[in-house]
Amino acid sequence: MPVAALVNWSPPADWLRVTTLDAHTAGEPLRIVTGGFPALEGDTILAKRRTLGERFDHLRRFLMWEPRGHADMYGCVITPPVTPGADFGVLFLHNAGYSTMCGHGIIAVVTVAVQTGLVRLLRPDQPIRIDTPAGTVTAYAVLDEGRLAGVRFHNVPSYVAGLDLVVAVAGLGDVRYDLAFGGAFYAFVDAASVGLRCSTDNYQRLISAGRAIKQAVAATAPPEHPEDPELGFLYGTVFTGPPHAEGADVRNVCVFADGEVDRSPTGTSVSAQLALARARGQLSSEGALVFESILGTRFSGRIVGETHVGPHPAVVPEIGGSAFVTGRHEFLLDPADAIGHGFLLR
Repeated sequence: MPVAALVNWSPPADWLRVTTLDAHTAGEPLRIVTGGFPALEGDTILAKRRTLGERFDHLRRFLMWEPRGHADMYGCVITPPVTPGADFGVLFLHNAGYSTMCGHGIIAVVTVAVQTGLVRLLRPDQPIRIDTPAGTVTAYAVLDEGRLAGVRFHNVPSYVAGLDLVVAVAGLGDVRYDLAFGGAFYAFVDAASVGLRCSTDNYQRLISAGRAIKQAVAATAPPEHPEDPELGFLYGTVFTGPPHAEGADVRNVCVFADGEVDRSPTGTSVSAQLALARARGQLSSEGALVFESILGTRFSGRIVGETHVGPHPAVVPEIGGSAFVTGRHEFLLDPADAIGHGFLLR
């Protein structure tokens, strides 16, 4: 059947058009905006984030929500750099708003930046510096005989905010958790302690429990960041359990934003877990851990430095993983489409 008419069709000029390049990191999607978003005002990444949220949040919903996305969609907008020496900035999008930092997103956006030539590699150990709302992150392409095989990045300093804390959660009783920061704050809960397993057959129960724990902690003991109040909020709940395959040290399931489940091991939570392991004496400064996701995909993590965040001892984590391009899209909005701006069902 001839399809030339379909291929050559152009939408009317008054339709909204947004283009993206999509990828995934360890199974977790990243929809990277390549056109159709306005330039974002602001001298800092946090200021640009405020501009996006206050003036153009309809574009986030347009890309993240149905009918173009879904409750677990994730994306980013690339911006000009705002600090000396940075290559570019990035703002991360999800079903409920905007992340302060995202590890799987860094791995994917650096992969795409190198493969498309947005960043030109002049030497194998070349640092790629990205401005994020949580701070500047330094990434490196991992090459295998000249081929891009993965990405590793040094995250913002990560630290423990509380060990063996307890919160009363409706339907679960008293829940013990650790609170740590890895670019965002997470409540870490041993899955077995609340009768769960870190497996796909527990998917809906993990979402329900993760939401309930996040709401309880946020309501009774919201975290505070000692240097930037805009970073002081609980991003999600991370359930931990034994790995399902040899060679991994722990399995993670991160329930973040509004009940969104990360398919990857979650780079920012891995960063926070390295700080937790160091604080508990379970990881030396030279040690490394392998983190497994709900799908069985993996990130590596190790500590490459130690510092402080305000009064808190902190570590500089290095996270490693691989990402792959999955598609190129042009998304459209017919002005007559009453629900085309976006909706969510779970």
